[in-house]
Amino acid sequence: MFTRHRRTLLPAAALVPLLAACAAPAEQAAPAGKSAPGFPYTVSNCGVKTTFQAPPKRAVTMNQHVTEVMLALGLEKSLAGTAYLDDRILPAYKKAYDAVPVLSKEYPSKEALLAANPDFVYGGYASAFDAKAGRGRDDLKKSGIESRLNMEYCPSGASSLADLYQEVDEVARTFGVPERGADWTAEAKKTVTATEKRLKGVAPVSVFVYDSGDKTAFTAGGKGIGNELITRAGGRNVFADLDKTFGDATWEQVVARKPDVIVIYDYGSTTVEQKKKRLLDDPALKDVPAIKNKRFAVMPLSDAVLGVRVPAAVDKLSAQLHPNR
Repeated sequence: MFTRHRRTLLPAAALVPLLAACAAPAEQAAPAGKSAPGFPYTVSNCGVKTTFQAPPKRAVTMNQHVTEVMLALGLEKSLAGTAYLDDRILPAYKKAYDAVPVLSKEYPSKEALLAANPDFVYGGYASAFDAKAGRGRDDLKKSGIESRLNMEYCPSGASSLADLYQEVDEVARTFGVPERGADWTAEAKKTVTATEKRLKGVAPVSVFVYDSGDKTAFTAGGKGIGNELITRAGGRNVFADLDKTFGDATWEQVVARKPDVIVIYDYGSTTVEQKKKRLLDDPALKDVPAIKNKRFAVMPLSDAVLGVRVPAAVDKLSAQLHPNR
């Protein structure tokens, strides 16, 4: 499963593009020896440099947040397949998503992936490109398949909204629809600005993210977009010093850092109520302010990774952290 797990384990309407206007796929492949309009396009992604002579025509997405990036850009007709949802696809994209073949509930085998005859594979987590499973980016390249990894899992610094805007821009340009990327980003920035204005002068509340875990707490560190999401929503991530996107913390550390609010990530087979019960029933946590006051906020996991939900997710989380605003 995802490398973010220890066990290898709705956005604002303004952010939803006019799908009817975006329904056509990107420009068709150029005649032999010629590049499509706007091409060649060269992009460096997580250390892999690729030059496209034309937009991919048979893309496969692996992981929900990158699938939603494609759908937000109206590129469903460029998708030959998709795989691995964390939770429910956004209602605005459901019709488009239903038209795309689902290759696998989780990651497809190499054989199932190649059977879709992709010319491009877009992965959300580093685990999408598992070399041991034959899905490494080098392996795909040898098969004539280009690839992209979501920037949150590039070996770089902490993820930011600037990275999200770059992610959307580069995907849009790769598929020959740069104007759609620019339009999405313009609307996203309006949503973020509106939340900033509403929270102006607010005192941040301390936040502990509970993703999962029993013996230790699997939480959001300081490198992922989840950390910036909390900050922009008027919170302070008590594990911002954890130099990872996701990682383990001890329960003693949770107690010592005294979070005011616990944000529960909602996904998978363990329900939010089960996670709450685990926290509330732990006698070691009884003096944690968030536990004493039963202050919980809930976010779908897909809201908290580098994808098109983030700007609206900032607004939704801020309403839970600061209900009076």
